[in-house]
Amino acid sequence: MPRRDYEDDPDAPKANSLVPAASVVVVDDAGRVLLQRRTDNGMWALPGGKMDIGESLAGCGVRETREETGIDIEITGIVGTYTDPRHVFAYDDGEVRQEFSICLLGRPLGGELRVSDESYEVAWFTPIETDGLPMVSNIRKRLADWRSGKIPVVR
Repeated sequence: MPRRDYEDDPDAPKANSLVPAASVVVVDDAGRVLLQRRTDNGMWALPGGKMDIGESLAGCGVRETREETGIDIEITGIVGTYTDPRHVFAYDDGEVRQEFSICLLGRPLGGELRVSDESYEVAWFTPIETDGLPMVSNIRKRLADWRSGKIPVVR
């Protein structure tokens, strides 16, 4: 389902939904980060998504990473929380979701890179390589917070 991100946009539609979600900065032993190119907006992003009832936040991050990238991970920490009410995502079905995401830190345990119905490209990148990739500023903030080494960030 296509989506459009709005940040600090006075013309953005008003939020009508708030859904807890997890995203994960997965870092391999070489210091590369795992990213997916999303089918809903064509941008590079961290794996992640909404938390299901009966699921822990860490469980959500592990599940979403496996579903979207094919990589099995373990959660090793937290990058920060991102709950800016001025950042909303508008979906074609009329849902306008206010950002509510906790960004976790993870490391790969196994699996094979693969795309999903939510991603059409999945790859590992050095931190410097991520600078030139098309991505929404919200994801760029999370990568910058991870790269800064400050633990954790609340936004």
